[in-house]
Amino acid sequence: MGRARPGAGGAAGAAAVAAVAGPLLLLLARAPPAAAGDGRRSDVRLVSEQFSQSPQKLSFYSWYGSARLFHFRVPPDAVLLRWLLQVSRGGGPACSHAEVTVYFRYGAPPVINPLGTGFPANTSVQSPFFIKMLQSNASVNVSHPAPGDWFMAAHLPPSSQKIEVKGFVSPSCVYTFHPDMLVVRAVEVSILEPDVPLPQTLRSHPSYLKIFIPEYTQELRLELQGCVTNGSLGCPVRLTVGSATLPRNFQKVLTCISLTWSCHLLLPSPPWERWLQVTAKSLAGPHVLVAFRAVAALTACRPWTMNLQHLLQSSPNRSCNASAALLPPGAGSWVPGRSRGAGGGPFCLTSYPVIREDTDVLSVRFWPADRVSVLVRSGTPSVMRLYLHTGTDSGGSLSISLQANQTAMTNSTRVAVCVNAASPFLSFNESLNCTTAFFQGVRLSLSAASRKADLVVPFPETDNWYLSLQLVCPESPEECEQASVLVETALYLVPCLNDCGRYGQCLLLRRHSYLYAGCSCKAGWRGWSCTDNSTAQTVAQQRVATLLLTLSNLVFLAPIAVSVHRALLVEASVYAYTMFFSTFYHACDQPGEAVLCILGYDTLQFCDFLGSGVSIWVTILCMARLKAAQKHVLFLLGTLIFAMSLQLDRRGAWNTLGPCLFAFVVMVTMWVYRCGHRRHCYPTSWQRWAFYLLPGISMAAVAVAIYTSMMTSDNYYYTHSIWHMLLAGSAAFLLPPREEHTKPWACSQKLTCHYQICRNHREELYTVT
Repeated sequence: MGRARPGAGGAAGAAAVAAVAGPLLLLLARAPPAAAGDGRRSDVRLVSEQFSQSPQKLSFYSWYGSARLFHFRVPPDAVLLRWLLQVSRGGGPACSHAEVTVYFRYGAPPVINPLGTGFPANTSVQSPFFIKMLQSNASVNVSHPAPGDWFMAAHLPPSSQKIEVKGFVSPSCVYTFHPDMLVVRAVEVSILEPDVPLPQTLRSHPSYLKIFIPEYTQELRLELQGCVTNGSLGCPVRLTVGSATLPRNFQKVLTCISLTWSCHLLLPSPPWERWLQVTAKSLAGPHVLVAFRAVAALTACRPWTMNLQHLLQSSPNRSCNASAALLPPGAGSWVPGRSRGAGGGPFCLTSYPVIREDTDVLSVRFWPADRVSVLVRSGTPSVMRLYLHTGTDSGGSLSISLQANQTAMTNSTRVAVCVNAASPFLSFNESLNCTTAFFQGVRLSLSAASRKADLVVPFPETDNWYLSLQLVCPESPEECEQASVLVETALYLVPCLNDCGRYGQCLLLRRHSYLYAGCSCKAGWRGWSCTDNSTAQTVAQQRVATLLLTLSNLVFLAPIAVSVHRALLVEASVYAYTMFFSTFYHACDQPGEAVLCILGYDTLQFCDFLGSGVSIWVTILCMARLKAAQKHVLFLLGTLIFAMSLQLDRRGAWNTLGPCLFAFVVMVTMWVYRCGHRRHCYPTSWQRWAFYLLPGISMAAVAVAIYTSMMTSDNYYYTHSIWHMLLAGSAAFLLPPREEHTKPWACSQKLTCHYQICRNHREELYTVT
């Protein structure tokens, strides 16, 4: 039996509650975790268990992949769920508390929208349940949680879009999020059988019951009978039916005070093929005895299942799973227990078998087993069941597309559609709200004016999903008696809707063994599926950005020309290399349509980063005026060191800054040595300082300032272009003058001659070779 750590919530701070779901008990406690079980400590029917997951480093939010996902599994018969949330920070005393937003959801990862962006059209999104942690500890309590998968997502506030150089900004604050889950569950639970009265006695502790809901249950009726209080008539009892879920909670509460009226609860379309929790609690005080009998009655539905026999005979080797059993048309209904209303009568639904075909990770196709279309009538709803209860399907998006036959639709007829989880909606003749016992479904409609309907459910809950269709005629019901409509269905589970579109990339994310998908947008597009163009770049802006980032590299022609003019062939080669790969790297790095990649993206990026670092390296060493052999050895060693450091960490600032500082020390050392040797300042000419060195140093300083502190995602295309021009311009100014005895363009003269003139500077002798 697990217990909470004594100090896990001792300093639990106040956290702001962003949403409250119905009668759900949600507490952000300041007391230690043990206090949550004080009222149940003497109840021997309860045990506690604790579950923990490894902490994760939090990130500032920019897209769904920035949030850190945690996946817990709550055991059955849980009566209390407590999350212990802890945020630890690192990076020194300068790091203050940061606001951490934590989301909770049952059955699937939470669908969040911290940036307030738009969702695709026809998307069903529930408002998320979340809290904001302003201190390092908090706790959240949920009474009677639903068993199964629970998800939690946490992130820091939205990012500032500033491009920070890794390792340059200090200190780097690190925030780590660590959740624990404490579960109190009942080990003694009474089973309530259909139509069998179950005597119960209440005093200070509640009574825990559960009833199994079979498939094709149309209605559940719970009733309290023979209720007495200390021998007298009266029924101060509160029944809580169902389990708590987030972000919305559909628990039903029945409060009985007296027996002057019937104390019962009707639940239409309860969740099929699962246990339903019922908690009875006395309202008469701890010393008053309350006795009663609990009775549950199930109304069974008589289904008409389309025949699969010919399909199985025609394709015996097909590897598919049908979502409905083979039942002959007109067969009697299956009767759960001794429930009433199951013997005969008309059919209550038409069940269409659905084949599930797994095509890839988070990619599933559903279609009717023996036809393309579904026949919809007015008498009973047509129901299709989609298997999404494997536990691995909740990380994608459920896409539903329906289209009605145009010839069969009239102006007074329409097809009402409900999409529900756990159980189908069957009461089209009473209402069209698509509400079942514990789920609010999504309503769609097909008519002569609008024959097509689409629905997208991001991160669908882990459960069986049901598609219910029925023909309705609100103005003239007699027209629907003999009418029928064929509805074509396109049902898919996809990782990302439309593969995130033209301006997004669908990325598969993982938390331990759980997989889920998210869209990473580009070119200013935002939103869940990169469909929000409120801040998107136009095609003209994309082309301008591409031209600025690529053509700004042509400024490197200036240091190339200066190097060739001063017989610095190695330096000219490095600048030409940098200009070429920087141009094509930025042509390939564009997020929009103006993209050109001559090599792999990673190869172009490596060559661009290598050329930039080596350009700075050779410029500084060239300014040191070393001997030719020493200079070329340092050129080669520096290039090898840059290549190694970029392979280790391409984004690290010190991978470039470290070698460049070493080169700067070499340059200063040589200048100081010459100053002492010649007894005057070096370089000696004031014109060299005024017209070359100071402008070059100023341009380099501005370039470093822009690169380290001024670049953001919005101004990147022109600030980085300025960086290109300043880097190339500073190199042209800082290159040293040619040697005293070297003629201008000496390199070009050597290329056009078939002989070489060698000069001994010491003896001033010429030799033709």
